[in-house]
Amino acid sequence: MHAALVVALVAGLTWSPVAGGEPFAGSVSRLDRQTRELMTGSSWRPGCPVPLRALRLVRVTYRGFDGDPHRGRLVVHRRWADEILRVFETLYDTDFPIRRVRLVDRYGADDRESMRRDNTSAFNCRYVAGTSTWSQHAYGRAIDLNPVENPYVAGARVSPRRGRRNLDRDDVRPGMITAGDVVWTAFDDLGWGWGGEWSSAKDYQHFSANGR
Repeated sequence: MHAALVVALVAGLTWSPVAGGEPFAGSVSRLDRQTRELMTGSSWRPGCPVPLRALRLVRVTYRGFDGDPHRGRLVVHRRWADEILRVFETLYDTDFPIRRVRLVDRYGADDRESMRRDNTSAFNCRYVAGTSTWSQHAYGRAIDLNPVENPYVAGARVSPRRGRRNLDRDDVRPGMITAGDVVWTAFDDLGWGWGGEWSSAKDYQHFSANGR
């Protein structure tokens, strides 16, 4: 067995070789004290639909738009943590570019600011915009990927605004998601639905366990 693979397995990491580049490395763990403190009063607070103990920290390697490997972190529900790790392994191994992967707490748990920064994120205890209904992100079972390349579109509204340059979904550029591509397939294999297939508004960045 490859020596690096042995080390990765002992450390509890997922490891996969990548021709001509750094291998994927990722892990799933309980929330450490520092992460819990960062999230409390920010992306999580008492009254949220899931307790902190139900969430997991997923560390991933991702391919940046510069072509280089980078390290990122997401928080998801424990039910989906291992599967999400494998999704990001697939995206890395197929060289799908991702702008950045940071906890939404780094932006004050402000979803709009996170989107403006083209940040890929998961858990955030918030309502669906303009409603009092919990978002699927509040359950840790949704991910928004490359929001600028894959904006939310409802009539004339585009969020984030920088996403307007990516409204032509037939002009596929790096980081964009389309039906049947590697991103769509990786989430579809989990049974997750894509907001780009909604009948009215389109949320091209959004994948969730129940399709909402």
